[in-house]
Amino acid sequence: MPLRRLVPSIVSILALLTLPLALRAQTDEIQVYDASIAPQGVVNLTLHNNFTPDGLKTPAFPGAIVSNHSWNGGAEWAYGAKDWLELGLYLPIFSVVSNRGAKINGTKLRLLFVSPHARQRKFFYGMNFEFSYNASWWDPRRYTSEIRPIVGVHLGRWDLIYNPIFDNSYLHGLAGLDFAPCGRVAYNFSSRWTVATEEYDDYGTLRAWRPAAKQFHQLWGVVDFNSQLVNIETGIGFGLNSASDPVTLKLMFSRDLN
Repeated sequence: MPLRRLVPSIVSILALLTLPLALRAQTDEIQVYDASIAPQGVVNLTLHNNFTPDGLKTPAFPGAIVSNHSWNGGAEWAYGAKDWLELGLYLPIFSVVSNRGAKINGTKLRLLFVSPHARQRKFFYGMNFEFSYNASWWDPRRYTSEIRPIVGVHLGRWDLIYNPIFDNSYLHGLAGLDFAPCGRVAYNFSSRWTVATEEYDDYGTLRAWRPAAKQFHQLWGVVDFNSQLVNIETGIGFGLNSASDPVTLKLMFSRDLN
């Protein structure tokens, strides 16, 4: 191939390698992990649904689906392997967008290590690892991973939880980790009803945080309902700057299957 034709291809590849570290792609899961897992030997199914009635109209990278009016989600299958280990599979991960219709976005594997019986502990902790295979319109990086530490305390009816998440593309080392934390302050009215405030952020990579105006920040109001039949989490999120989707909705259904 002549050099003059090869150069644009090289530039495009380099752009794809660097853009994901400067722009936030969409997500199938909007959730703060509290170190709770399926009981040992039990299969659990969680259905994630996120709709953006008022979102950004510019794609996060060339060829990406646009978040405005998009419905993103996935089926999360989990198995309690030990009282300290849960195995997870996200399949399918999907989007429905006005200009592209329905799309399958890939799949994820998950390993979640926790302090056993976190709900009964005052202080609890864990570590979640995810490994993703992505469609080109979902993330320009074919393979990505997530490292999610979990720390929290139960203080009577109050829960304080923090997940300092690090995203990685396997290509940029520790300095290339993207810092995208989330946190939750919840009040439990009863064993069935909980209200919470959550925040989701993305500051950029450890080597170079983005300017404040280009970071992602969303503040959420959330309500949880738990029953023997199904657990439901629903909420509304509001963007705190122009780089964040102005309004996003979430609805999650979860139940043990055996």
